[in-house]
Order: sequence, then structure tokens, then C-alpha cells
Amino acid sequence: MKKIDKILSYFNTLYPDPVCALNFSNAYELLVAVVLSAQCTDKRVNMVTPALFKAAPTPQKMVKLGEQKVKDYIHTCGFYNAKSKAIISLSQDIINKFNGKVPSSMEELTSLRGVGRKTANVVIANAFKGQTIAVDTHVHRVSKRLGLADKNSTPFECEMSLLKIVPYEVRTKFHHQTIWFGREICEAKRPKCDICQLKDICVYYKNKK
Repeated sequence: MKKIDKILSYFNTLYPDPVCALNFSNAYELLVAVVLSAQCTDKRVNMVTPALFKAAPTPQKMVKLGEQKVKDYIHTCGFYNAKSKAIISLSQDIINKFNGKVPSSMEELTSLRGVGRKTANVVIANAFKGQTIAVDTHVHRVSKRLGLADKNSTPFECEMSLLKIVPYEVRTKFHHQTIWFGREICEAKRPKCDICQLKDICVYYKNKK
């Protein structure tokens, strides 16, 4: 059995039906939520967004709300100055460039101010049902530890490595599974190697021994 097949089999046992941890009802809400999730837990974002989206459910209303009021809603998320500025800017871009609708392609999404590949991939996968792999801190860490990406790889290089080996039809599922695995088992500081069934193929575990 190939390494990726063993990993996918194990992930399917642990997380057969993984979903995005962020709460959203449309592409715009997801985009804003992902921006807020930088250096912040999804749980905290989900506590903040209901009131924000009630006040500003569209790009037009978000721009009208203004940067200062956005800060008031999101201040517990951390980095609220930069995030409020990004939310207003991308909302303005959506209005001016895309007639008020969130675009669905990588090229168009990353043309929005403050939107990088990771954020774009999350939106493409979860709002538009595309098959992508967004490389956040969990995916990057787990991929390097399991030897699916080079230990010195950048997030972009890691994404390209994963796209070569993860079957197209399960890329989004793999993304979610890897995030949950990184949160619950392969933690950053104290990975639970004792209960992990991937020890025999894990580069990190081999080097630790």
C-alpha cells in the first residue's frame, strides 16, 4: 500500500465526514470568516461573525458599516486593525471588480486585496465545491511530518506536492481531515504519537526516536 493510501485510509477511519469548522451561509460570509481566522481559533470566529453578518450581510453593507464599526465587532479576534482594513478593502473590490459577487476562481479571488492562496482555496472548496487543498498551519505541519512535503517547503510548495499525490476527488476531504488530525492528534507542541497509527511511516516520529 502506498503511503498516501495508508494515510487516507486512516483519516477516513478517524474523520469519515469532515466539514469546515467555520460557520457561514454563503461565499461572502466564508471569505470574511477565513480572513478573521488568521492567528485566531475558528471557535472564536464563530462567536464573532453572527452579529457582524447580521449588521453587514453583503459587501455593500460591509463597506457602508465602515472600518471602525467592523473593528468593534471583531476586536476579540486579534489583529483587528489589519483584519478590518482587509475586510473593507476586499468588500470594495468585490463591488468594483465583480458586481458585488464573490468570484470563484483562484486568479480572481487572489486579485482581492488581502486574499492569498490559502484563503482562496478554502472559499473555492467550501463555497463553490471545488477540489482543492488549502495549506494552513495544520496541513503544512502534518504534511512535513508525514513526509508528504519537504521539511523546508513553503506553503505553496507543500500545496504543489500534495496536489501530485492526493487523488483529485478527495482533495477537499483530505484538507479537512488533515486539519482535524493536526488539531486533535498531530498537535504542534505535543503530538500524540502514542495513539497515532501512522508512526511506521512518519518521518517526524522516526527522527524523534
